[in-house]
Order: sequence, then structure tokens, then C-alpha cells
Amino acid sequence: MNPFSTSTRRWIALTGLLVAEAMNLLDATITTVATPVIRTDLDGTASDAQWIAAAYTLPFAVALVPGGRLGDIHGRRRLLVLGVCGFLLASAACTAAPTMTVLLVARVVQGCFAGLVIPQTIGLIKATFDGPALGRALSLIGPVMGLTAVAGPVLGGVITHADLAGLSWRAVFLVNIPLGLLTLACARFLGEDRAARRPGLDVPGFLLSGAVATAFVIPTINGGTSWGLSVAGVVGVAVLAVHVRRRGASGRDPVFEPSLFRDRGFPAALASSVLYFAVSTGVVFAVVLHVQDGLHRSVLASSLTVLPFSAGLAVSSLLAGQLLLIRTGPGLMFPGIALLAAGIAGGVAVPAWLPVALGVAGLGGGLVTVPFFTVALSRVRPHETGSAAGLLNAVQQLGGTLGVAVLGGAYLGTGSLTAPLLGSLALCGALVLTVALMIGGRKTGGHGC
Repeated sequence: MNPFSTSTRRWIALTGLLVAEAMNLLDATITTVATPVIRTDLDGTASDAQWIAAAYTLPFAVALVPGGRLGDIHGRRRLLVLGVCGFLLASAACTAAPTMTVLLVARVVQGCFAGLVIPQTIGLIKATFDGPALGRALSLIGPVMGLTAVAGPVLGGVITHADLAGLSWRAVFLVNIPLGLLTLACARFLGEDRAARRPGLDVPGFLLSGAVATAFVIPTINGGTSWGLSVAGVVGVAVLAVHVRRRGASGRDPVFEPSLFRDRGFPAALASSVLYFAVSTGVVFAVVLHVQDGLHRSVLASSLTVLPFSAGLAVSSLLAGQLLLIRTGPGLMFPGIALLAAGIAGGVAVPAWLPVALGVAGLGGGLVTVPFFTVALSRVRPHETGSAAGLLNAVQQLGGTLGVAVLGGAYLGTGSLTAPLLGSLALCGALVLTVALMIGGRKTGGHGC
């Protein structure tokens, strides 16, 4: 006899799915503070330092869209388990890497398997819950994703500083082992889920979308010097749009569901995700550079400086999920953006109070992330789930990468924290507009839940 009730089994399953989200997203930022130590230990170059993160986030972003479609075809629980197992093996390889080349290759493998895991989580949540419970479950995704994105540098710095068992930075990747094992233990409470109609694989579309993502990301790593790739990326977007339209018109399944773009709500959600994670990830990265390179303080000091951002995000996410969102609805994102911008502006006006300002910004961030994913996914139909999950997570990675490149580059170019903080305020202004379109699109046209 099973000792767990149906309700308990569902929430155990949800715990595993959220841990899987956290584990895979954590690795996008956990090396931020540890990168200088890794580069020194493995005799890496300045460009190697940039690739330690990008070797993970680029294949991660590229693999997310096909990962969602593969879950539609072969089963989301099966792909989740396969992805977690592969991710754990790649994490072990990162821990044992004897050279920078081996580490970067292992990071690429990590990113590919992460791209298999993440798109399955949203689909499995929607298959496991229904009614009001589904809304509560989906409302937890935003805080987990937002908090994980900014907690990575803190955790990575603390672990590296602690030098556990003499492993230094290598212990950073061992964090994945218990998280992955917990996910696999909880996965036994999940039922299998796949699209009702088996979609076809659009291999040319996958390759084209991967090329577009690569064309946009590499120039940010190279400081904008590869401008030809950026132009190619813009052209690639147009070619991809034509390919998707023609393939859909011919009755074949495109790389992602074009129906997601029939009203402005979902495209606005993608733009909002890019902007928000560019701000949250980029500001944290710029602050870390400022503390370590500008103020010449330790790895631990930089982690503690950005800790208030994570703490503020955690507190406001809890309050928003339990109390505020029910009373205010998706409009809660607007005061969240205002508070996020106020905190950043405080860091410009009173640099000595930077940790306090980051705490205020974190409080605002939590008010944004909680309603965001609920709104973005509120009208996604079952056959669109894999595509929607893949696209939302892909643009999150793109946003984080762009934030690190643009805001981090602003700091490196000026030697002052003021430039990246002012840049992030401009991004917050754009975020207000995209969120307004996102909420407005939710009320116009489109399709129902």
C-alpha cells in the first residue's frame, strides 16, 4: 500500500521538478565569483574566463527548444531522467577536469543535458496539477528561477572560499550531485506525459535556431567585435520566421509552435524575460567585478555584497506568492519593477549603501518573478507546452548572457559601477513597456487556457 496520498505525491513530484530547475539554472551563474580562481589554477587566458560561463549557457540555450520538442515526442519524464543523469556525469567531469580544455568541453556537455531537463518541468507540472493547485504550482517557478540566477554567485563564492576538502573551486560542481539525486528520487512520483499528437522533428529548424542563438551570443562574449555575426543573427531571425511559416503551411511541424505568436502576449513575455534577467544577472556580475577588481576585496566579500539581493528576492517572492498576487493580479509586476529600479538608483546615489540598495532591488525582483511565469503560461495549450517552455528558458539564458556582457562590459570599460547601474535603469524602463504589452496581450485575442 502506498503510504503517500495523491496530494502528497504531487507535491513531492513538484519538489523534484523545482530542484531540477534550480540545479540546471544554478550552473549558469555559480562560477561567476569562482572564475578568477579557476583561470589561475588551470592556467587559462582572459578569453577562457569568459567561456567558463558561455560554454554552458550557449549550448543550454540552443538545446532548450529541441529539448522541449523531444519531450513532446518521447515523454517528458523520460527526457527529464535522461537529462539529469547526463548532467550529473558532466558535473563530475567538471570537478575532475585537469585542464581548461577538459573543463570547457565538460561545460558544453552540461549545457546540452540541461537543455533536455528544463523544458520538461513546466509540461510535467501542468500534467500533474489542475485547477487552483496548478496556479499555485506555476507561481513557484518564477521565484525559483529568479532566486537561483542571483544566488549562484553567492553560493559559488562561499564554497570556493571555504575550500572544502581542499577542492577549492572544484567543490562548486559537486553541489549538483545531491540536487540531482534528490530530483531522481522525486521523479518516481511523476507520471509520464507527452503531446497527445506525436509531432515531427524539424531538424533544419533546430539547426537554424541554434545558429541564430550562437550568432547573437558570441559577439557579446567578444565585446561586440564580431559585428558581422550580429548582422547574421538578425538575418537568421527573418529566415527562421519564414521557415516556420512555410513548414507550418505545408502541414509539417516546425521547430516551435507558430500559434504562440498569434497575439502579442507571448512575444512580449519573451522580451520581458530577456530584459529582466539581463538586469538581475548583469547587475550582480558588475557588482562582483567592482568588489573584486575595483575594491580588491576577497571572493567571500563579493559574495556577501550581493547576498542582500538574493535575500530580498526570497522574502518578496514568498510574500507575493502567498499574499500579494491573489489580491493584485499580474499588475503586481509594475510596483516590482519600480522597486527594482529604486534599489538600483539608490546604489548610484549612495554607493556606500550598496548592499542595502541591492536588498531593495531584490525585493522588487521577487514581485516581478512570481506573477511573470503564471501570466506567460496562462494560455499555453497542451501541444504548445514544449515549445513555450523551451523558448522562455532559452531567452532567459540569452538575457543573462547579454546582461553579463553589456553591463559587465560597461564596468570594465569605465572602471566605475555607475555606468552599468545606469544602463540597468534604462533596461528597467524598457521592461515596463514589455510587461504592459504582455498583460494587455493576455486580455486580447489569442486562445484560452
